[in-house]
Amino acid sequence: MTKILIVLSAADKWTRTDGSLYETGVWAQEFVDLDKPFLRAGFDVDLASPGGVVPTMDKRSLDPKLVGEDVAECMRTYLAQNAERIEHPLVLADINPADYGAIVVPGGHGPVEDLYKDPDMGRVLLEADRQRKVIAAVCHGPAALLAARDASGSWPFAGRKMTSLTDEEEIEFGTAENAPWLLAETLRKLGAAFEQGPNWKTHVVQDGNLLTGQNPQSSAALAEMVIAALR
Repeated sequence: MTKILIVLSAADKWTRTDGSLYETGVWAQEFVDLDKPFLRAGFDVDLASPGGVVPTMDKRSLDPKLVGEDVAECMRTYLAQNAERIEHPLVLADINPADYGAIVVPGGHGPVEDLYKDPDMGRVLLEADRQRKVIAAVCHGPAALLAARDASGSWPFAGRKMTSLTDEEEIEFGTAENAPWLLAETLRKLGAAFEQGPNWKTHVVQDGNLLTGQNPQSSAALAEMVIAALR
């Protein structure tokens, strides 16, 4: 059976432009909406993080006032049921992409603190892309793509169609003004063929082996796209 690797940010804070720290981590819905269907479809799913650090779920992603009572309860239940897996991630530096059919990165603001510049993340993605493995990321997860550089220092995803949380959504969420950099803008500047849909609506993009989703609402659709690509 094909194995899937989900890479989770190890960051629990996001350093803002003024030096203040914003509590963050992994956005729970994005992890659950990816992990759950993968397991249900019969795939073996490993979790990894930089240094094997236990990931933090963003408190906002579990706040009933923000995500709704039903969603928050569903997320908490699933996280509790999978606590043993979540609390013992593999060390990202030890990962061999050849062992997996897909490398998947959920968001939350964690990836814009650590994964975007993590050398092991870059190595894993570069090797996975060379091997034409499925690479999938959602919301702020595509920040991980920024870590990949080839031997010449070039970005291997330049010219590829992709999406991520949009600058407009970052502004609407209230986190753009003090952000050190904006993800969608940065991806465009590096040469991504960036595509976006309406704010907070499901929008997924496929370009060969690269699959991306725009926001938390796109996670479930991205999971189905990954499953279809692997089959």
